[in-house]
Amino acid sequence: MDLTNPRWMYAKAILFVLIGLGCLALLLIDRPSLKTAALSALMVWAFARAYYFAFYVIEKYIDPGYKFSGLFAFFRYLMKKEG
Repeated sequence: MDLTNPRWMYAKAILFVLIGLGCLALLLIDRPSLKTAALSALMVWAFARAYYFAFYVIEKYIDPGYKFSGLFAFFRYLMKKEG
């Protein structure tokens, strides 16, 4: 199975969206309120922006020579920069 095949990548993206929507639905069933929905949306947006920063902004604007392979690589990069 070629996991770099675009069809598999789209399938993974769809599954991630379905997992996220399922979790949101379960959360809203458990705590049905506008506050819960708004805080959940804000949390997803904030984490997505942080992820974008960790991979795109660092590589394209701050340190073009460094290529991240995941969040652990990003944290190691941060520790090296501070130390």
